[in-house]
Formats: sequence, C-alpha cells, structure tokens
Amino acid sequence: LLIRLANETNIPLVATNDCHYLNKQDAKAQDALLCVQTNRLIEDTDRMRMRTQEFYFKTQQEMYDKFHDLKEVVDNTFLIAKNCSIKLELGKLIYPVFSQNMETDGEMLEKLAKEGLEKRIKNFGLENQKNIYYNRLEYELGVIKQMNFSGYFLIVWDFINYAKSNSIPVGPGRGSAAGSLVSYSLGITDIDPLKYGLLFERFLNPERISMPDVDVDFCVERRDEVINYVQSKYGQYNVAQVATFGTMLSKAVIRDVARVMGFSYAQADKIAKLIPTNATLDEAINQIDQLKKMIEEDKKVEELFSLSKTLEGLKRHASKHAAGVVISQEPIYNRCPLYKPAGEDAIIAQFSKEHLEDVGLIKFDFLGLRNLTVIDFAVKLIKKYEDKNFDLLNIPTDDKEVFKLLQNGTTFGVFQLESSGMQKLISELKPTVFEDLIALVALYRPGPLGSGMVKDFIERKHGISKVEYPLPQLEPILKETYGIILYQEQVMQIANVLAGYSLAEADILRKSMGKKDKEKMAQQRNGFVERCVKNGIDEKKAESIFDLMEYFAGYGFNKSHSAAYAYIAYQTAYLKTHYPAYFMCALLTSEANNTDKVAIYIDECNRLNIPILPPDINESYTNFTVVSHKDSNKKAIRFGLSAIKNVGEAAIESIIEERKKGSFKDLSDFLNRVNQRKVNKKVVESLIKSGCFDFFDKNRNQLLAKLTNPKKTSLDLFGTDNTLSLQPQTTTTQEEITKYEKDLLGVFISYNPLKKYENIIKSLDINYT
Repeated sequence: LLIRLANETNIPLVATNDCHYLNKQDAKAQDALLCVQTNRLIEDTDRMRMRTQEFYFKTQQEMYDKFHDLKEVVDNTFLIAKNCSIKLELGKLIYPVFSQNMETDGEMLEKLAKEGLEKRIKNFGLENQKNIYYNRLEYELGVIKQMNFSGYFLIVWDFINYAKSNSIPVGPGRGSAAGSLVSYSLGITDIDPLKYGLLFERFLNPERISMPDVDVDFCVERRDEVINYVQSKYGQYNVAQVATFGTMLSKAVIRDVARVMGFSYAQADKIAKLIPTNATLDEAINQIDQLKKMIEEDKKVEELFSLSKTLEGLKRHASKHAAGVVISQEPIYNRCPLYKPAGEDAIIAQFSKEHLEDVGLIKFDFLGLRNLTVIDFAVKLIKKYEDKNFDLLNIPTDDKEVFKLLQNGTTFGVFQLESSGMQKLISELKPTVFEDLIALVALYRPGPLGSGMVKDFIERKHGISKVEYPLPQLEPILKETYGIILYQEQVMQIANVLAGYSLAEADILRKSMGKKDKEKMAQQRNGFVERCVKNGIDEKKAESIFDLMEYFAGYGFNKSHSAAYAYIAYQTAYLKTHYPAYFMCALLTSEANNTDKVAIYIDECNRLNIPILPPDINESYTNFTVVSHKDSNKKAIRFGLSAIKNVGEAAIESIIEERKKGSFKDLSDFLNRVNQRKVNKKVVESLIKSGCFDFFDKNRNQLLAKLTNPKKTSLDLFGTDNTLSLQPQTTTTQEEITKYEKDLLGVFISYNPLKKYENIIKSLDINYT
C-alpha cells in the first residue's frame, strides 16, 4: 500500500525501524519492563507483549538486508538524516540580561544596590559603619560585573520585588546567597552579612567560575503566582520548570523484576535486603558472598539478576522538580526539549538540573515554605487586632522572654526547632544569644551529633570544658562557637588569617576539603603550611591546624544558610512568646488537614492556657480564628468551618455570605436562609455534630432529630428522603459528643476520654498528647 501510494503521489518512500531497545539481546529485559509498567506477570498469556525480538536499533547493513529489493528507501532515510543538523555549544553559559544589555544591567544593579543599602543603613542606625558597608558593596559589585552576573541579580531582584509588592511572603534568605551584601541591599535577603560574619566568596568566587545559586523561599500557597509572573514577563516558552527523573536503582529493580517473574514477596525481599545501600548490582555481587552463591545455585535467580542489570539505571518516570525554574533570553526549545504533563498547564524542561548548565541554561529555585505562610497569617492577625504597625523585620534579636521559651524547649511550632531531638538539644544548650541559634541549626545534623562535637560545644558554652584556641589569632574567628570549627566560613577565615589566602583562594581550599581528594589535599596541605611558616607560624602548629580544619570540614555547615534559617526560627519563637494565640491560630490553620498535627498543637494550646472552642455557625470562618472567651475574656481559638469533615468550600462561602445579613437565630432560621444546593443534608448534619449550633441547643441529637421532620424546620430541605441513619435520642451523652468530634474534626475538643484516667497516667509518669 505504501509503495503504491508513493508511486501514485510521486513522494519518496522512507525506511524506518521501530526501536524500543538498543540490542537484540535486550528483548527479554524490555519484556520484563513492559510487565512492570502494566503490572502483569511474564508468564501471563493474555497480556500486552511484543510479538518479535526485532525492535532493536539496527545497523545500516541490517536495514539494507531488510529492504534488499528497495535499497533506495534506505538511501532516503540517510538523506533525511544528513539534512538534519543541530549544533549545541556545550559548557557555554548564556549570561542573563535583564534590560537591553550587560552594561545597562551593571549600571542599574549598582544604582538599586546603593539605594537599598542607604535605606538599610538608615533603618538600622549604621551610619558610623557606612564606609565599611560601602567598601564591601563596591567589592561585590565589581566581582558581579566582572563575572557578567548583573542580569542574574536583577532577574532575582525583580521577581522578589514583585512578590513583596503583592504581599506574597518571601523568606529572609537561603543558602550561601545570604552572605552577599548586594543581595541584602536589593532586598533579595534580609540577613545583614557583615553583622554575622557571612562571606561573599562562599556564595560567588571570582576564582571559581560557576553560576550564582540564589534559592528563594516563598509562601507555599502563593509560590505559583511568582512563577506565573516570570512567565508573563519573559514569555511562555522562555520560562519552564525543571524535570526530575525517578531511576530504577538496584534494590528497587530487583523487587520489580522479581515480582513480574513470579517470585514471592518474601523471596524478593530477602534478595533485595542483601544488597548494600547505594551499591550497584555488580558491586553487591562482588561484595556479598551469599548473593553470589544464590546466583550460582539457582538459574531463576541468575536470570533475575541478568534482567535486572540490563534495566538498572533506566529512568522509571519523569516528574516536576519541586523548585527548579529555568528563565532564558530565548525560547528554551532552542536548547532543550520541553513537555507538558497530562492535565497540567506547566511547561517542563526535559533536561534534569545537572544538565541544564551544559546547554547554557540557568536554573533558579522557587521553593515553597509553609512556615512563611504561618508567619504571614499570624502577622496579619496581629496587625488587625493588636498593633497595625507591627513589623517582624524590626523585632529585637535579644529578647529575654524569647530565649526563656527556647531554653525551656517548649518549641512546638517553632521553625526548625520543634522535633523531639531538637527540643532535647536546645534544652541542653540553653541559647542566650542569636548566634547560638545559628549554631543550633548547624549542629543538629547526623555528622556533628555522631562525632561528639555537640556534647563538646554544650560543655564549652556552660564552662564545663575549657574553651581553647589553637592560636590567639583564631579567637575572633572561633569565639562565637567556643573554639570549635563549626562553619565552612570559619575554615576560609582561618586560611585567610594564618596563611594569607584571599577569601576566594580559601573557598577553593574549603571546597577541596569537602571532596576529600587525597592528591589535591596533599598539595593544599603543603601550600597552606608553607604560607603559614612565611607568616611566622611554627610548621608543626600549622600542620596540626590544617589537620583540624580538614577534620571539621567534613562536618562544617554553611553559616549563611544557618543564619537565614535561624532568623525564621527566631521570628516564630518571638510570635509564640509575645502573641501565642495568634501564632497557634496560624499554625492550626496551616495544618488543618493534618489531624495528627492539629492534635499536637491543640495539646500545646492547652499547655499555654489558650482555650480551644468548637466551631460556631455565627463565629467561625473558613480558618481557625482568635476570639474572646465569653467566660474568661481571654483570647481563645475557634475552630474553622474548613476543619469539619464533609463541609466544602462552596458550603462555607455560602454560609458566611448569608451571615453578613445577620446572625443565625437558630437551626430553623439557618435552614430557611442557606442555599440548599450548596448546604445539603450531609453538610448540616456535620455542622450539628461538630457543635456549630451549641449556642442554640447543646443537645446535638435533638437538633439532628429535627432534620427528620421537615415541618419542624419549616422547610423540606432534603427532598422526600429525610431519614437519618442515626436514631434521635432525647439527650446527647458525653461519649457521643466525643465520638462526633473525633469523627468530624479529627480531635477531641469538649472532653478527652483519657481525662478520667489522668491520675493513673500521672502516677505512671507517662507523657501523652
């Protein structure tokens, strides 16, 4: 048919080959993969399968052999291939331009940075240090212009400025970008790098050409608005999110292939558990004698490993990276393929983040951080009900009451500090200054916790162990960490002070230490010691300090990131200390769909003596709200309607809109006024059971009984079938109320069934939430 059509239309015929795998011997492995994807067994007879083993990538000669009587069609294929041409300049970055050209960008960046720094100096009373700040700014601007990154900074400044102008919460900084005064001056970060000894070279090193990496935290609920903004500004095809790929790794591929081969779960699990974590299948076979023996003795296990090794490393699926966004000066499809996931509007770059720079594309990270949403909601409540001029950026960082809360370890809800392990650590450390919080973020990691560094740090802080410095010159660098090298920046500063390294050279040393390359480290060691000796330091002392630096470099953390996250931690601790009801209300709202978290935070509210009130049809809004308790007049938290199971957004909006005309007098008034299509029988039943009408009648069963008789409500709300599964009773027992609340709110509010056992539990010294 195709030949006839080609002849009739005078259109050349082309030979093609449907390829599903590279080599002919891969056919069985591809068949196993097909079974994995379709959730079938290889032995199934009625499954999807390839009927031949010819779907491999054929050679030129094989194609000529297949089309021996039509060799011209193969020639046509090669003719098309010859005319297809693509040239990618790999490794060459396309430097972003914000305005018309790099020169204009440099001038614009300098103007904005100087204006921003002037505001910072004025706001924080830093006039007496003005020269120090401007010298640092001039140095950073010089490096940025020299490296052609002015446009990059302006692009970041622009989308952050958009977010802040539209009241989208932005984090104070993340990663090494917090070490840049230009970033601080532009409002990209809110951490003063000079105040906390943060280094620009840790972020951008003129002697190590690589792209700056500014990661930005946004409110998790409004992050997409910022992505939409950059798409509208730079063009739909000039902005794309980044792909990430799930890979078939050794343990997983063994489990998958074993399943489709008919191995039992127990058999597959036994084999998979023998494979060391992060080992390839070949490495596992070489390392584990038991695996080698199983393969030698069992043909089926041998086949399992043969098929699995062919599939190992293949990409299982593509998905959207949690944060990565590419912004380009030209359509991204000129340098990278794009795709749209089914059912989504997002455009995705098909290269993973590791390969984007290879084709000259630059990635920005737009991260969603729920804690920013919590802070924003709490601050809005404070401004509305307490202090309209409240500004979280101007709070003191030495508040004694805040540190008292932290020292007690009562840090549920405090960013980075609420895990049980962190609560224990913070109670032992007992921070007294903001720098201790920076250290806490750096210390609470597996390396420091397992090395004894944390214990040493705490004992030195409390005077149990003596604080010692290898040399007097190191005291200014190590004083805030009690003589311990905790930060990567300290390694850089030591090399700078003792060996005369520039901070750019010191950053290269710091990075080399992290990679643990023995040959390079030997070179670095010799250079460091030699330069120390020239500066009058004893050779053996220089060697011992290098060893110390190398040891701690394995545990060292980025101080810029620690400082930025410690600041968010302090902000949340400040809110919890001085505005506990508003802060806990914001926390509960953010976790309204997580009943486990809601239960923990309600228990914390009880500890803080903040009453938790059930939802009320006249007082509750969508989210949790702060109200005055009618009995004690103290601040209480009222459940939001969205926390009630079966009550959706449309019903809530309808109820609140109708309530604007006046409070509901009773259940009958409510039923007569609401939109019946949106507030149906199930919704009303859930509202009653959760306590929304307790202001009118605390007997919830009695209210439920009224729903079965339309005459009593003056409205046939539910059509002809008005029968409830629940049989009406004259009273509602405490047990029924607790069951209703647990079923519909996920937690107990009115009464905790464990209350009756409180004395017994206390006598057993058991803590419970």
